[in-house]
Order: sequence, then C-alpha cells, then structure tokens
Amino acid sequence: MKDQIKLIDDLKTADTIYKKFFIDEPFNFQSGKSIPSVSVAYETYGTLNESGPNAILICHALTGDSHASSYNNPEGREGWWDGLIGQSKAFDPEKYFIVCSNFLGGCYGTSGPASINPSTNKTYRNNFPQMTVRDMVNVQYKLIQHLGIKKIKTIAGGSLGGMQALEWALMFPDFVDSIIPMATSAQHSAWAIGLNEIQRKAIIDDPAYNYGNYSSQPIKGLSTARMLAMMSYRSDLNFAQKFGRNAKEESMNSDKPYFEVESYLNYQGQKLVKRFDANSYIYISRAMDLHDVSKDRGSLKEVLGKIKSKTLCVGIDTDLLYPVHEQKNIAALIPNSEYFEIKSPYGHDAFLIEFDQLNDVVIKFLDSI
Repeated sequence: MKDQIKLIDDLKTADTIYKKFFIDEPFNFQSGKSIPSVSVAYETYGTLNESGPNAILICHALTGDSHASSYNNPEGREGWWDGLIGQSKAFDPEKYFIVCSNFLGGCYGTSGPASINPSTNKTYRNNFPQMTVRDMVNVQYKLIQHLGIKKIKTIAGGSLGGMQALEWALMFPDFVDSIIPMATSAQHSAWAIGLNEIQRKAIIDDPAYNYGNYSSQPIKGLSTARMLAMMSYRSDLNFAQKFGRNAKEESMNSDKPYFEVESYLNYQGQKLVKRFDANSYIYISRAMDLHDVSKDRGSLKEVLGKIKSKTLCVGIDTDLLYPVHEQKNIAALIPNSEYFEIKSPYGHDAFLIEFDQLNDVVIKFLDSI
C-alpha cells in the first residue's frame, strides 16, 4: 500500500495543517460503526475576528482537497478555487477567516480507506466504514470547534461541497448564518446514482483492483471511471466547441485515440490515477449516492422548509449532472433563499470556471448578511 500513502505525501504543501481528533473517544459513523481517531488535513486563509463572525467554510467536491487557494503561497500549487478566494474576490482573506478541510474518506490527509488504522497499524482498505455526508459534516464541526469558531458566516461548495453545505444548515442550524450550495442536490437522483455505479464497476472489474487489496492503483479501472465522470462534468456544447470532430494524426486503424476528444478523456483519466486512490473514489461516490437530506427527518418539503440559514442556490444552465430544476426546487423549498443561474457552456464544471459571474453574485449575497 506504499503507493497509496505516497499519494498523500506528494500533495502536501507548506500551508496544509494535519490534526488528529477523537483521540479520547471513537468517531461514530452514521452507520453505527466507528474508528478510534480521525486525522484531518485543512488550510486556513485570513484571520479569525473575535469581535464578530467572519468565518467561512469552503467544502470541496469528489476529487478535491483542502488546498482551495494559493493565497498563503502565491508561488505554490494552484488552488482549485483561486478564482474566488483572494483579495477583492468573493471570499477575501482580508475580510474573512476561510477554512477548507479534506473531508472524511478522502485520500489527501484526512482519514479514509488509504489511511493507516491505528488499532492494527495496517491500511484500512475496505475495512474503513462507509461514511455519509453527515459524517463528513460531523468531522468538520470538530475542526471548527478546535479553531475557536463560534459562528460561521457562510458555508459554500459545489457538487458534493453543496451537499455538505445543506447538511450543515440542518445539523447545526444555530451555527450557520448562510449557505451557498452550487450545482448540487438535496437527494442524489437515480441519474447521478447510475453514473456513479458505472464508474465504480469500472474500478471493481479491473483485475488489478483485487477486491480493494491492491498494492498499486488499478490504472485501467480508475482512469475509465474518470473518463465517464468527465462526460457528466462538461456539456455537449463545450465538447462541440472544444473538439468538434477534430482528428489526431494517428491512423484510425491503430489502438491510439483517433479523435481529439478521445485523447482528452484518456489524458484526464491518466491524470487522476497519479493523484487519487481507487478505494476512496468508490467510498466517496457511494457517500454521494446515500445523500438525502430528508432521510429520517421527514418529507423533503418539510426538511428544507426548516432551514433557517439565508441561502443562495446556484444552478448552471448546461449542467447535465445536477440540472437547474434541482437547484430551483431547493431554492423554492428553503424559506429565506434566492436563486442564481450561471450561463455557461462548461456544464457542471462551471462552478470551477465561471469566476466573474460567481464573484459578483457571492459578494452581493455576503454583503447582504
């Protein structure tokens, strides 16, 4: 399992902090299972204001990590939300104390399948309990308490990050002033679950996966899973504009990609294999499928109607994975909410790309709180 641990080491930055929680008591999962402790990787930007709540929590999506911004180290690795975190941007560290942690089940420093079980000194692999979005939020809450935060001004995130924001508003209603869920769902749809199942099957059916007991990443399965995911992250319009039917120079009779879009998808698949863990991918995608804010709480209308946090719901007009009707429905059911729609050819990934549109609407929203 050395390759899995190396994934974490390779992505460490000088700005990432690692903290162990639940040392004196086990962490209990929603499933009823537990682990003896939880390590959390996180980053912060800005300074916590003791005179008033200026804390902001940023939640990442499936293959993201705690490195949301390069604000602390402009010459370092690019942050996945650099376009929104920085001076004069939506999340300005000159005004706010911004926190982003790698969520439970990840492979970038927070406990997950690729981590060492302190009870056995062996990698968890498939013995790691299946986590849920609610489990992720419970670990984040422990971190927020550790940082001395008494109130959160807003919690923002796209996709799985948006799921966490919704759960925060329900689990800790008096702690959260506002939430900004983007391109997400309140209940994972059959469409999204189906896409995730195909991705998981690609990984599991790779002989190198070996029932989760691999010594190196199952390259074929994990890369194929990523290729399929990329088809749901972008739009047909974006692919038509970027690739069309453009062909590469290789002969169409060869085993190499003939069309540029084929080459792009293969590149994205190989790129993920170098930085991610297959078991984590399976666990995280399953956590997304299990996501349902109404589970054990009542009807969806009743549950979202209980959210007290001021809410900015953001949809994307070309999102195939979480269509705008889902965002509009969430906004309609949350009492103190508003809806904004990104116009973009980039599909689901637009929340990671269309920074001009997002900066404008988020700044106005935060100023209104």
